[in-house]
Amino acid sequence: MALRIEDYGLIGDTHTAALVGRDGSIDWLCLPRFDSGACFAALLGDACHGRWRLSPCAPVGVATRRYRPNTLILETTFNTDDGTVRIVDFMVPRRDEPDLVRIVEGVSGTVRMEMELVIRFDYGRIVPWVRKIGANLLAIAGPDALTLATPVQTYGKDLTTRAEFVVKEGEQVPFVLMWHPSHESAPEAPDPLRMLDETDAWWRTWSSQCDYQGPWREQVIRSSITLKALTYAPTGGIVAAPTTSLPEQLSGVRNWDYRYCWLRDATYTLYALMIGGYKEEAAAWRNWLLRAVAGDPATLQTMYGVRGERRLNELELPWLPGYERSHPVRIGNGAVDQLQLDVYGELMDALHVARRNGLALDPEAWSLQTMLLEFLEGAWKEPDEGIWEVRGPRRHFTHSKVMTWVAFDRAVKAVERFHVEGPVDRWRQIRDEIRDLVCREGVDPTRQCFTQYFGASEVDASLLLLPLVGFIPADDPRMRATVAAIEHDLLFNGFVRRYAPDESVDGLPGGEGVFLACTFWLADNYGLQGRHDEAERLFVRLVGLCNDLGLLSEEYDVVGKRFLGNFPQAFSHVMLINSARNLARHDGPAKERHQG
Repeated sequence: MALRIEDYGLIGDTHTAALVGRDGSIDWLCLPRFDSGACFAALLGDACHGRWRLSPCAPVGVATRRYRPNTLILETTFNTDDGTVRIVDFMVPRRDEPDLVRIVEGVSGTVRMEMELVIRFDYGRIVPWVRKIGANLLAIAGPDALTLATPVQTYGKDLTTRAEFVVKEGEQVPFVLMWHPSHESAPEAPDPLRMLDETDAWWRTWSSQCDYQGPWREQVIRSSITLKALTYAPTGGIVAAPTTSLPEQLSGVRNWDYRYCWLRDATYTLYALMIGGYKEEAAAWRNWLLRAVAGDPATLQTMYGVRGERRLNELELPWLPGYERSHPVRIGNGAVDQLQLDVYGELMDALHVARRNGLALDPEAWSLQTMLLEFLEGAWKEPDEGIWEVRGPRRHFTHSKVMTWVAFDRAVKAVERFHVEGPVDRWRQIRDEIRDLVCREGVDPTRQCFTQYFGASEVDASLLLLPLVGFIPADDPRMRATVAAIEHDLLFNGFVRRYAPDESVDGLPGGEGVFLACTFWLADNYGLQGRHDEAERLFVRLVGLCNDLGLLSEEYDVVGKRFLGNFPQAFSHVMLINSARNLARHDGPAKERHQG
């Protein structure tokens, strides 16, 4: 069985990423891209579905781990009765094909180690042909090949590559696993110690760009590194997470593939990168957006592949039992075909934020935006599946309508501030019409709070975004009532659920954990309402949920006190960065960002 989600660390090369357990086992790795088939899939099954374990033969007394400061180089230290050994894990920032490096260092004494390498291509389904090629080991099946280079003598047993070796104090024993297309010759193994030095220097140089100097600098830098690790460098796309099917409820069916790029995340990610000093990454993400959405506005999707792919067909993998028997295991994501009107607002807002922060757009980008608005002029009145990608009936979700208001509001601001051309009077009229409709149909007449969808009485955590996008002041009585309703209806042990699970709304059985991004939004609302002490206390609680490496998942089980959902989750880390900035200002950046 896989470890608890929080017991994993992340390493990556800005093309793909691996999860390394505190027991020394790499249980998840997709090669050569985030959305490629996994060669190690024990995370969603067991050892027979692929993993790479390095650990002492003797029982381990204490195991500790850390990232080297300001890097994505993971160090796991095992203490045994015979001595202490450290495993250094990293992936080399990509040049050509991926290289995964593991170096076993003797810290003290003499420690006997064992290695178990189980390669299973296509998410644990395909056993490769493994043979010796010179001093290296070659595993090959279909289009994929992996070469293991190490001075350690290996042998095969039970379709597994194994080794035992001894590490003494001061010794370093390297292992390099290299992927390449099976029709090409195996690459020459790099010098692992030189790669370690170069990777360390690369990450330190990148991290030094962070200009945040507030009290949570360490957490902000770690979150920024995590975002960089989830970036697909060739295109600038950022995946929501490097994993698929980690459950939102243990033994439940809410198991989705997050290895894609969501338009919804775009604005907040752009903002987090730009205010952090990472203008190059922000520009690459913005350019990815423009390329991905080009074409017919009616076919705008909620998400795309890392290169902008549109076909992300959802499939189930029956041979994988799922994380702690949470099945089905899915690849692809059926939500790609949903109508989610809010993404038009998120796209317009992202490009508005980019302009305001000095990222120049060419005239063709504005032409694309005006095409999107022409489509939205007729489409905004339609019901949709909403921000949470429900699989129940379409509804007039309040958040979706507000985000269509955002689309026209940012268009008006573009004309007013950046002197682009467009039918600004018509856009103002539509903007006002949407506002009037939301304030008439999206407010509960009894509690005087905004509601999840028109005609409902329930609230939804997405309503916390209304003041953050400038739709309504945070201290408006309706917004104060909305925050109070969310505190009453959706707070669970101090954290926010997305909504009260209702199969008639989302079309799925079972529940889920509290949603970390939503709880950051509540902290932001507290700050905007002048409740600064409450905002800081809630933020500190959220930061306290980070695992020992500073990583966050999508959701949290407040009863079992463990992570849920795909991991690490980009959106959670984006919200941590933005909320840290918000608290530093106290008056909140939303007014500056969206209304100024």
